[in-house]
This record gives sequence, structure tokens and C-alpha cells, in this order.
Amino acid sequence: MPENAPATPAGAGQSRQETPASKQEAGVEPGLWLVATPIGNLEDVSQRALSVLASVDRVACEDTRRTGRLLSRHDIAARLVSYHEHNAARVRPTLIRMLKDGSSVALVSDAGTPLISDPGYKLVRAALDAGIRVTGCPGPSAPLLALVLSGLPTDRFYFGGFLPAKAGPRRKALAALKSLDATLVFFESPRRLAASLADMAEALGPRPAAVARELTKLHEELRRGPLDQLAAHYDSAGAPKGEVVVVVGGDPGDAARSALSDADIDGRLGRLLATGTVRDAAAALSAETGRPRRELYARALALSQARTRKGCAGDP
Repeated sequence: MPENAPATPAGAGQSRQETPASKQEAGVEPGLWLVATPIGNLEDVSQRALSVLASVDRVACEDTRRTGRLLSRHDIAARLVSYHEHNAARVRPTLIRMLKDGSSVALVSDAGTPLISDPGYKLVRAALDAGIRVTGCPGPSAPLLALVLSGLPTDRFYFGGFLPAKAGPRRKALAALKSLDATLVFFESPRRLAASLADMAEALGPRPAAVARELTKLHEELRRGPLDQLAAHYDSAGAPKGEVVVVVGGDPGDAARSALSDADIDGRLGRLLATGTVRDAAAALSAETGRPRRELYARALALSQARTRKGCAGDP
């Protein structure tokens, strides 16, 4: 559905100038409210969320302009407070004082569910430590939507947020997740997507994966395939536009690894040899499959020598 599709849910016209009785009817009590907002399509906001946003004393948000557009769309006049990672330490004590005095404050992120890769956690922790009631309105979440659209197992998953920006720390982080028996979900920057997918393919093997882009928006895209193929696609196509979530299959387990055919093993060794030494290729595949490194070294050496002979035979 287009991002600019019209929507006027019931109760959207409420303003903050309500009496205490009307606030009670709306279900807004003093305390901190965590309110999920749309990740793209502005219709993906619940009527309860709109009612709460219209009724609280303050709305704390990352970007007042972005939240202001959402509220204006639903004819809500609210008092906004800027709260983001750069001013959180300064603004948080003020919000806590307001909450202690009996105010109601809604916390929203720029998109989706608050606290998922934003500074809201420290505000929630401070509120709980101060004995302040914390509740919320559930709703849109890009990681969860990407997970359920990926076609990968959903019974057990791990959300890793953003991987490190630099290659070394990123590969180290991926290596620590390699044996996790759960579907992996990450946020990623479009400009780092190809490099991150390549590192995932190297660290985790050609696992099934999905790249979700611009979820719920007009140009939503879900691209599914093995990690190495996805890495090759985005390396060739260039950085995509929009917000990106990457979903990766979990550790396939010893049974699946041992079921690999000789052709599969040779294929993986061949790809590893294209960018590394025989020793490195054998070590990487041994770590992935659990097969003896000596056996894989011998296979990799034979493949490397065969390539060399083929290359020599083609020389004039």
C-alpha cells in the first residue's frame, strides 16, 4: 500500500487539551508509555497508540519534525520533547522529574518500536529505578516483519542490531554467532550491505538469507538466496536505497554439515581459494563443516594444483 495512503482512524482528532476524566477514559495513566509508530506506511499505527499520543502530557521523540508529521497527519496536537542519543544524558533527568511529579510521557522512536537500536533503554531503566510505572502500546517492528517475511525459521531467533562498521570487528562478531542455533537478524547500512554480506558468507558459509528493504513502503523489496549470492548481487548492483534488515539462517547442525556432497565441498573450497590460500580455505571450511582440516587441506591443494596445471596448459 502506498506510503501516502489516507488514514483517519477513530479518535485521531483528540488533542492534548483533554480533561483528566477524558484521559482516564482513554486509558492514559501517569507514567512512561512506550508507543510503537509506523516504519513506513503511516496507516500502520494502532488506534490505541493514537489515543495515547493525543492524551499524554509530553511525547519524547528522536526527531520532532518526523514525529510531528505523523501527529499532524492524524490531527493530534501534542507537546514534543526531543530525546535522542546526542542529548539523552541531558534530557533524561528532566523527563524523570516530570514523571515523578505525576505526568504521563510517551516515548516514540523515528520508526517502529522504541528501544530497538535507540537510546530509550536508559530512560526506561531510570524510570523503573525511580519506581515509575512503565507500559506501552505494541506495534510495528522492522526486525520482526523481516523475520516473518524471510521464509526462515521463526521459532528461535537472535537480533544483533547493527554489526560493527569495520571489517575486522564485524568478522569477529559473526564468528561468535556462528554456532548459534537460531535465525540471525541484523540492521545494516545500505552502503555497507555488500561488504557485510560477503563477511557473513565467509564466516557463516552459504546459508540461506534474506535482505528486506523499505518494508511497508511503496518500493518494498525482499530478496532471498544464499549469502554468497546475495553478496555478489549487491556488490554488482551497488548500495540500495532505504532501510535494510538482513535475516540469516542459523547453524545447520552437524547432521546437515556432514551431509554435504563432495561436489558441495569442492565448490566451497573453490570459492574460498579465489580469495585466500590453501591453508586458509581448509581452515575456514573445517570450522564451518566440522570435517578434518587435513582432509580438506588435501582437497584444496589438489584443486589449487589442478587450476595451476589448467592455467599452464592454456599458455602459448
